[in-house]
Amino acid sequence: MAVPAMLNKNNSAVKRIMQEARELANDPSTEYSAAPLEDDIFEWHCTLRGPSGTDFEGGLYHFRIRLPAEYPFRPPSIMLLTPNGRFELNTKICISFTNYHEELWQPAWGVRTAIIALQGFFPLKGQAAMGIGALEAPSSERRRLAALSKDWVCPRCNHSNLQSLPDPPPSNDSGSTLASASPPTTTTTEEKTSAEADASGVPTPAVDVTVTPVVRSPEADHPTPPGNANRITEAVANDGATTSSPPPPPGAAPRGGHQVGSSLYQQSRTHVSTVRPPMLLDTAIGVLLVLVFALLCRRVF
Repeated sequence: MAVPAMLNKNNSAVKRIMQEARELANDPSTEYSAAPLEDDIFEWHCTLRGPSGTDFEGGLYHFRIRLPAEYPFRPPSIMLLTPNGRFELNTKICISFTNYHEELWQPAWGVRTAIIALQGFFPLKGQAAMGIGALEAPSSERRRLAALSKDWVCPRCNHSNLQSLPDPPPSNDSGSTLASASPPTTTTTEEKTSAEADASGVPTPAVDVTVTPVVRSPEADHPTPPGNANRITEAVANDGATTSSPPPPPGAAPRGGHQVGSSLYQQSRTHVSTVRPPMLLDTAIGVLLVLVFALLCRRVF
């Protein structure tokens, strides 16, 4: 909603009213509707749904809210327009948040606060319902007026209360019904066979199903290189069924939890014993060092 050209956009009251109008338009409610007039933003026309569980249930009530120029620092005034049996028509009513009680008004309150509070004042009775603009109509009269209130037309807005505040759509309980329903049961082939056997009187032979566990070999997790596998295979083949093989060297862990054949162990020992220290090379190096040392001593001395 645009600000009328004759109003000052920098005025605090104008800013606050336009802000509340945008909030109510962006966040509508099924309990009430409210909007300022196009030619006078200080006057709002609102439609309120009667509180449930009371004589006003099912009724729709149209009323005016007049905001002062000092708004929000001063409270608004409220006048009912739809016959209701609780408040007089076209009269400023006296409740705690209207211009009759400025000392109780809080600048943080707004149009939405006033509408919600007015709905709470409808079912009051006795001394709490007394005040300027209050009525004490019989319950039957209030129910009759509530039933007629939907078709009431505002002479200023030119549309009925039901057009201003349509009835909310009925709640759909089919979703919860479907969710609570149990899933269909599925009959397997074995169950069908058992049922047929029971019906025919012939006992069904019991079937013994034995499940053999699959043991994973350690070699599957640690495969042996191709070259070593061939050597191990040849060594085991040469040994055959010999059981008197020498023990493995201390600290040597068998690969994958299996013992290696004695022939491979003998080959490793033979390979270690054939390695000899290079004595001839060490002797030649020692003689060469002695000769060099002797030559150096001869030149010096």
